[in-house]
Amino acid sequence: MPVYVVGHKIPDSDSICGAIALAHLRNQIGETSVASRLGDLSPETAFILDKFGFDAPELKMSYAGEEVYIVDHSEVTQAPDDIAEATIVGIVDHHKLGDLTTSTPLECWIRPVGCSNTIIKMMYDFFNVEIPQDIAGIMLCAILSDTVIFKSPTCTTADIKCVEDLAKIAGITDFKALGMEMFKVKSAVEGTPARDLVMRDFKDFNMNDNLVGIGQLEVIDLSVFDDIKADLVADIAALKAEGNRHSVLLLLTDIMKEGSEVLIVSDDIAIIESAYDKQSADGKMWLDGVLSRKKQVVPPLQAAFA
Repeated sequence: MPVYVVGHKIPDSDSICGAIALAHLRNQIGETSVASRLGDLSPETAFILDKFGFDAPELKMSYAGEEVYIVDHSEVTQAPDDIAEATIVGIVDHHKLGDLTTSTPLECWIRPVGCSNTIIKMMYDFFNVEIPQDIAGIMLCAILSDTVIFKSPTCTTADIKCVEDLAKIAGITDFKALGMEMFKVKSAVEGTPARDLVMRDFKDFNMNDNLVGIGQLEVIDLSVFDDIKADLVADIAALKAEGNRHSVLLLLTDIMKEGSEVLIVSDDIAIIESAYDKQSADGKMWLDGVLSRKKQVVPPLQAAFA
């Protein structure tokens, strides 16, 4: 019976590419593994897989009775709904330690780096397994995405070194140009329903028994949202009500200006304002220099709810 390697709900490029890369590594060391996913591909991820010739991993929503290797999170809210009925054999992650627990020992690779695929590159090095050219390509794209082409404060020297190494293997001479190509795909929002945009990169967090949803849209120019911002606000309000959430935040991140406009719907917006020491105006606030949900948005919000 194989181990299923799977990322979080509403998977991003790190989650999908990491599952493919880690499943390949485990198969090379004699641990039969299959990459899977918990949702549809984002346009960016579809672009990456198409560029390097990969099909999407198997869509699998139920894991009861299965062995599972978790990639890119350690949170119950982001795991398969029946994760309590599965056996977690390992976790690869670069976020804060979440609330997943196990009844048996497991392998954990958790590092304070910008991307799970950076850690997976370290695992390939540890096991002395050669990385195929196509897998190197998707891994470097995932790192470029998560680190916002090295602009994010989560980016480390390890991330940069791994991208440089992977680019050589993948035969990519200008990886920053490839990164910009990816972000242009992300920036193409015209004609996309508001719900699809809100859920493109959305995660739920348990903050002191309050469910808080945080989405993020990274683009090269915030003007792409000018005609649809009201629709986005209406949709996060609907999403809050549907999921019985305390708050929903949507980060509209401008990677060129290096900051984020945050759209907020909350039972108590004062908590959100206190987290960032900012006053909102009509449910919106600008956070200069904020690019990372993981490092700059979640920690102060978690502290405010505590």
